Amino acid sequence: MRIPAAIALACSLGLLGACAELLPNGQEQVMSPWHSFTDARDAIERIVPDQTTVEDLKASGIDPYASPNVQLLSFSDILLRFPMTGADFHDHLDTGLMRCLHAGKACTGYAITVHDTHRDRTGNFWVDTFGFKRVTDVTGWTFNGLLLLIDGKVVYTLYSGQPQVREQEVTRQPLGPVQGIGDAAANLIK
Repeated sequence: MRIPAAIALACSLGLLGACAELLPNGQEQVMSPWHSFTDARDAIERIVPDQTTVEDLKASGIDPYASPNVQLLSFSDILLRFPMTGADFHDHLDTGLMRCLHAGKACTGYAITVHDTHRDRTGNFWVDTFGFKRVTDVTGWTFNGLLLLIDGKVVYTLYSGQPQVREQEVTRQPLGPVQGIGDAAANLIK
């Protein structure tokens, strides 16, 4: 009788130690040819205004018809991104951007949005499972790029983003699994 109890105790302790591994995790990624913020930034920085063509962009994986992370922009979309206010607005614009705004419908654009984030729940398995406290670590990166084209050639590039995402989300419910009972009861009464 002692041996089965010892085996059960060893298995229980093993399960408790591995409980943190049982917490959920997830990943959100937009498929792209880039595996990091640096890869995406370098791809945009290799573009040479007035030389890089639509075909060059396709060869490097920037194609709104083949890439889910590249959006085709009309001239109206571009105007919404650059509202013209103030008398001296034009004095501060990049030459390529000015050419695009003056080209009207001949100017189109590509908006690039890429992100790769990981969500890992950490902390005590039982406290998390019963809803008393949930801790989620969020890591990864985000990238946004803008390319403006006139007659099939890039005239302007711009990028931004967050090279390092490191966040922690903490949700506390002091009453644990019974925390939402009042809300549930109120919804049943309605």
